[in-house]
Amino acid sequence: MTHRPLMSDARGRTAVVTGGTSGVGLAVARRLRAAGAHVILDYAHDDAAAAEAVGSLDGLPGSAVAVKADVSDPAALDGLLTEVRERFGGLDFFVHSAAFFTPSPTLGTSSEAVDRSLSVALGPLLYGAEGLSALMAGRSGRIVAVSSLGARRVVPGYVSAGVAKAALEALVRYLATELAGSGITVNAVSTAKISKGNGTAPRQMLEALAARTPAGRLTTPDDVAAVVALLCSDEAAWIQGQVITADGGFTLPAA
Repeated sequence: MTHRPLMSDARGRTAVVTGGTSGVGLAVARRLRAAGAHVILDYAHDDAAAAEAVGSLDGLPGSAVAVKADVSDPAALDGLLTEVRERFGGLDFFVHSAAFFTPSPTLGTSSEAVDRSLSVALGPLLYGAEGLSALMAGRSGRIVAVSSLGARRVVPGYVSAGVAKAALEALVRYLATELAGSGITVNAVSTAKISKGNGTAPRQMLEALAARTPAGRLTTPDDVAAVVALLCSDEAAWIQGQVITADGGFTLPAA
């Protein structure tokens, strides 16, 4: 008996990727479109970056379109899901990659930063669950959230996002329990520091983190996208409510 490679063929399937115009979100969008999916790249603000992101996917199988919607706003999220229904009739994959983060120490963080981080992390799945369930009815629906090491470990200056990611992982478990009976899986992918290659972090710090990683380098957006694709595959139907860590071994205990 032969098996096709994971996510080699997603023709005719539809995906929404929040935060889909940059970083991990764009890598996920590229991976899904390369498999033939129709991909909606959700974004909140930067129209020029969205147009550039869609253009970067030209030539791949499937299709891609950017849709502007701040998914932390229930009304905007509802509008996004309505557009998906009108364009495609349903949804197969919902990948939640959008996040909000502003560096601050735990004792000096603002309530505004925490509230914003929480609304971006939780809103799409908490307030969108009913709509997502309806869109995925009769399909093998896959919901995948992108989390981070800061949900379970202390990362300096990361408190607002860390608290939000921890809440997101808890929500994944609650939703997985309620949606499993409908044939919808809900999981998360977590990783450590991601190498974005854009000079946003000191080179010395990145080199030190890479040296601590057994695999010898930092995680890339494509590494995370590969695990998201695995969780979206038909073969992953029995993985439910899990947080899969993809970090090259960074979080393994030191010998």
